[in-house]
Amino acid sequence: MNYLEILEVATKELRKLQGKTLDVIEISKPHNVEYALHLAKVVSKTSPLIGNMIEFAVIEQLNKVDWNGLGKWARQDPGFPDAIFLGKLEPSPGIEIKTWFPLATEITARFKDSALHFDKQQTNVAVVAWLPEHLIYGKPKIIDVWVGSAQSLANARDAHYHNPPDYLVIEPEDTSLRTVNLQQTNTNGYKFQGSRELLTKAQKDVKKWGKSGRAFSTDPEYQDKLKSLFGKYPYRLDTNYAKIDRIAHEGLEDFKKRVLSAKIEEKSILEWTRHDWSTLLEENKKDASGVVKDLI
Repeated sequence: MNYLEILEVATKELRKLQGKTLDVIEISKPHNVEYALHLAKVVSKTSPLIGNMIEFAVIEQLNKVDWNGLGKWARQDPGFPDAIFLGKLEPSPGIEIKTWFPLATEITARFKDSALHFDKQQTNVAVVAWLPEHLIYGKPKIIDVWVGSAQSLANARDAHYHNPPDYLVIEPEDTSLRTVNLQQTNTNGYKFQGSRELLTKAQKDVKKWGKSGRAFSTDPEYQDKLKSLFGKYPYRLDTNYAKIDRIAHEGLEDFKKRVLSAKIEEKSILEWTRHDWSTLLEENKKDASGVVKDLI
């Protein structure tokens, strides 16, 4: 197998995690309504811990496969990607793992890595949606898994955000000669902050770039043009840049719809998020109590 075939097999293995309950931690069934209401408000705070456990579960699942002596999967913490295939293949296949608690408002994970780092298609991204098996208690259950190429996600992000001169996506400096821990791999997004008059001037500058001048490119010459705008006009760093939920990647959007239509405790996750879950989080104990009684 070559590295692309390794990734193809790994993707199929990850999808087998759908519907699996992880025997790593369990939230006890609440013994009364008051405790149930408390759990509803705090259960999402277990996400970092569960995310960590899911990474271990992914590695365990991948290493069930016989890789014909080519290597094995290992977790990188810290490091990118989260799962890396250590062995005889170059480049090393990898999978970046993002988790999603779908009762939250959005997928809060970010993806800022430059598309240049995935030119050999050696890295995939996995988004794992999970919930407690009984919504507010029980073991973590994997609702669904999406796996796609890191390059496609990076390209979708760049196309979604980049809109010069109003919004610039700027590539990291070339730091390939530095040691690994000092290398820069993340793009950044910058929003125009000048007056209408300044924006008009900036638009004239961009118009001089030609018909394709507003289309994003990682080419150094194009990036120099962006940096000239950045140096000439006022911009601010966008701290919400590259949230996966906002990238508008077609495959990921289909995955989100699929997850939200999945049923748990006789209702779709979308139904829970639109009404009952918000009721649980509100201060009206009478209405919230009616919801949790059905759960316990």
